[in-house]
Amino acid sequence: MTDPLRTPPQAPARLRPFADNPARWDAERSCALQGVRIADGTGSAGAADEPYLVHERTGWGWLAWTVPADGSLPEQPHRIGVLPRSATWAERLAARWLARRPAGRMALHATSRGSLRYSAVGVAVIGCFAAVAAIARGVPFGIAVPVALLAPLLADHLPDRLDMRARRRVRVIQGAAATEYLQRLTVLHTGLLRAAAGSGRYEVRRSVEVGQQLLWDAAGLLQTRDTRAASADLIAREQLMLQLAHQVARILTPAAGDNIPGGNHAAAPVPVVVPYLTGTRTTTPPLPRHAPTPPPQKGTFPMAQPDPGQAVFNVYLLFAHEPYYPAAAREINTTVVPAASLLHPRVRQPDGARIHDRLVHGRRQGEIVPLSTLTHGLDGGARWREVGDWEAVTEDLLRLVRDRDCDALGLGLPGISRALMCTGPHSEVRAVGPTVGGYWVYGPTDRIEVLAEVGRQLAWAEAGSSLWPGDNLLPPINSADAS
Repeated sequence: MTDPLRTPPQAPARLRPFADNPARWDAERSCALQGVRIADGTGSAGAADEPYLVHERTGWGWLAWTVPADGSLPEQPHRIGVLPRSATWAERLAARWLARRPAGRMALHATSRGSLRYSAVGVAVIGCFAAVAAIARGVPFGIAVPVALLAPLLADHLPDRLDMRARRRVRVIQGAAATEYLQRLTVLHTGLLRAAAGSGRYEVRRSVEVGQQLLWDAAGLLQTRDTRAASADLIAREQLMLQLAHQVARILTPAAGDNIPGGNHAAAPVPVVVPYLTGTRTTTPPLPRHAPTPPPQKGTFPMAQPDPGQAVFNVYLLFAHEPYYPAAAREINTTVVPAASLLHPRVRQPDGARIHDRLVHGRRQGEIVPLSTLTHGLDGGARWREVGDWEAVTEDLLRLVRDRDCDALGLGLPGISRALMCTGPHSEVRAVGPTVGGYWVYGPTDRIEVLAEVGRQLAWAEAGSSLWPGDNLLPPINSADAS
């Protein structure tokens, strides 16, 4: 989903409260000062251990700011709440509850730290009148009085209970080190949200979704570990967020010479960018490969040399599937497996063997064949029943990959690239730009470019050895008997 990072945009290091509406901050600060709710930059009159907080709700969660008494802006949030990527109404309601205005409290005694919420005091007063009225109407004294006494206690403690339940749905980060780190991610994600608000492109919206997942994952790490213990994982997420910001900047600021939406064709989509290898393998010296020379990399992926007798044809099957996430913020929606994996006993047979025969027949060494190409060759899918159940076979292959019983190259393809892999070799994909009223047309040339990029990723992945198709493979069907 992200491009290799070249020169990432330099985002501001810190957020400022209500940057889009400074008047709101002035009003909130005046409210806090007039209510004598703050004594200095860190404490409050009502609760010395809890500062008065001003909550700013955002599209990804909320920020809680302190109110310095000297009139300056706070340097960083006191608390940050993050919503999950696909937040439900209950999770958004929990965020709104946690981001409510701080409750006013009444001190029980001038020298005591005990206090009650104003709401509890109001309930107590109303309860007294209600108890008197209830007793006058015949309600037993032993019922009316206990209810009147319990009502204010419930009003004082119920919000705390609701806070505890709400925090199970929203990840809340507090502490100088944790909020300072998470603030950098929120700066970048806020930029993504602003870009998505002015753009209808799928790539931008998808970047926002991935950015939200990165925030959620980072908040989870900061809840369970300190920044020093989780530094490696946190740095990885910040790099991914920078890559997302860089990619969105490139999308919204095309280079000179790019085609303009509204014509018959626009610039080709950014192809493959998130390779992910599965399998347990041993490192071997790099060997020559069939695909174009990949970009230089340090080291090789750990891979085990497969049995030469199992790799009947050096051909690969590419198929799209429902996305899954083998690691944080890594979406895998397309997989490349060796053709010989179709002969695995855990794959539906004889369907897998028949598809294998159809796949390798007449192919070049090292060719990557999308499943849609086979569909095109079977009269647009009308003749799949003569070969086998491709849906069951691909489900078995994906299960095989996720169980690490064979090697595969997992890819996170952008929307257009994935759509091209799901269409025939001569088909076109149109992408409409709702904000500008134009459209882009992607065709066979773009599909070839995506396959070429997949080939480069595969060449890099196989720098040590070929992908392992699995053990105990079945014998292939004789090509002469192919239907």
